[in-house]
Amino acid sequence: MPMIRIEMFEGRTPEQKRACAEAVTKAFVETCGGTPQSVSIIFTDVARQDWATGGRLASDPKPE
Repeated sequence: MPMIRIEMFEGRTPEQKRACAEAVTKAFVETCGGTPQSVSIIFTDVARQDWATGGRLASDPKPE
């Protein structure tokens, strides 16, 4: 039973998450086998101030 975790910035709609879940499930089944019913996906919404890349918070203004 595969468990797929998707972490992304908050703000996606339920419709966007539904479409993502369908696409990721389909890709997993086509690539790795199994059934769609065996694939579980957990979405974690993260605020921009809680995500950093390259030592900078995503909420920080972009450098000029």
